[in-house]
Amino acid sequence: MAAPPVFAATNTGLPDFTALVTANSPAVVNISTSESESTSDSTTDKPRRPEFSIPNAPDNEQLNEFFRRFFGDQMPEGPGGIEPRASLGSGFIISKDGYVISNYHVIKDADEVVVRLSDRRELPAKIIGTDPRSDIAVLKVESKGDLPVLRLGSSDELKVGEWVLAIGSPFGFDHSVTAGIVSAKGRSLPNENYVPFIQTDVAINPGNSGGPLFNLEGEVVGVNSQIFSRTGGFMGLSFAIPIDVVMNVYAQLRDKGAVSRGWLGVLIQDVTGELAESFHMTTPRGALVSKVLPDSPAEKAGVEAGDIITKFDGHSIETSSDLPPLVGSTQVRQKIPTELIRESKSQKIIITIGELPQEDVAQADSRPEPTDKAKFDTRLKIRVRDLTAAERKATDLASSGIAVEAVKPGPAEAAGLLVGDIILQINFKETKSATDLFAITKELQPGAKVPLLVHRQGSPLFMALELPK
Repeated sequence: MAAPPVFAATNTGLPDFTALVTANSPAVVNISTSESESTSDSTTDKPRRPEFSIPNAPDNEQLNEFFRRFFGDQMPEGPGGIEPRASLGSGFIISKDGYVISNYHVIKDADEVVVRLSDRRELPAKIIGTDPRSDIAVLKVESKGDLPVLRLGSSDELKVGEWVLAIGSPFGFDHSVTAGIVSAKGRSLPNENYVPFIQTDVAINPGNSGGPLFNLEGEVVGVNSQIFSRTGGFMGLSFAIPIDVVMNVYAQLRDKGAVSRGWLGVLIQDVTGELAESFHMTTPRGALVSKVLPDSPAEKAGVEAGDIITKFDGHSIETSSDLPPLVGSTQVRQKIPTELIRESKSQKIIITIGELPQEDVAQADSRPEPTDKAKFDTRLKIRVRDLTAAERKATDLASSGIAVEAVKPGPAEAAGLLVGDIILQINFKETKSATDLFAITKELQPGAKVPLLVHRQGSPLFMALELPK
């Protein structure tokens, strides 16, 4: 086996990427998909979408996609009927027998997937498996002879400040090369709980999705996935899925067509500075458990709402976003040592990891109805009432919980309490009725900072409540 190429720096001190690009471009592919969708009726007065054509540029459909990405809804739709829609993306070959890795969103809902190689050959691809939670798709193409493949690195060993390079097909322009540095690691993005993203400043645009991110050794360290942008174009914030995560997903999809993830069965939130004070912590850290799901691994291990998980399997938990990727990558039925803080005291427990359900547990969103039976708490400046039996059933709250009907300027408003919230606990004590609330607040010392647990729009939420002095 030939030794991997060594990529040298130029006499300016900046890296020279030419050898890296030459060695790896053959294994980077362009991916196009098509699906049939019914568009508007051809008899409407909606004007036809203009078509663009430039000599020696990518084919017209790719160029039209380019303008659609930039102008969005400002471009009029075409005539009605059945219109195939191309989705341009990238990918790379992971094995000589034709396995290809890309993003799930690139091939989502596709009727047909075509992989175009660097030598311009186009091969139909079979979808082996997809994982929406990590945005990874595994494809398979058939070819005579071995295909070129990429070498894999370790995203764990990647360091902030390292040079990285991307090869892909932005707007259909095949094998475009961009470079930058690693800006951060372990980034958490909204609705992406199970991926600790690599953040870079590599210029990524539509069509780069699914393509490889290389280190200077020419090893793949990530799969380019998305950008943060207020305009739809690149703004210096790009995110890649770490290759260590990718390969775990790839192996499972290749072998069994589905991905199994570890599961605790808790809802968590960050510990803010105010919450840290109310929990008598010197610094805000850990994942605050706002709810433990019934019959979950966490409940069986004795985890309670109000616990703050600070260490999982030897890994420190600084923020709530640190926990889901660690749990998700843990094998089902493995026993994991976990450290937590409960009522200012450290505890160690063992949790037997369960399997993450395919569908997230849905919770009812029910706002309490106003009633004449509400009572006003003069210390918190809120009007509350007991829940009805129907409301308890709708919100799945068996015993605790009182409804907030009005919030006046005062401590509760300052803490963030809203009309429609259901108060579950104050200072770790359940509020089963309005009478309980008055008794608990009466015991609190002036100026005390205590945790307040509420049920808001189907989800539990802790906030810090400070009593007036």
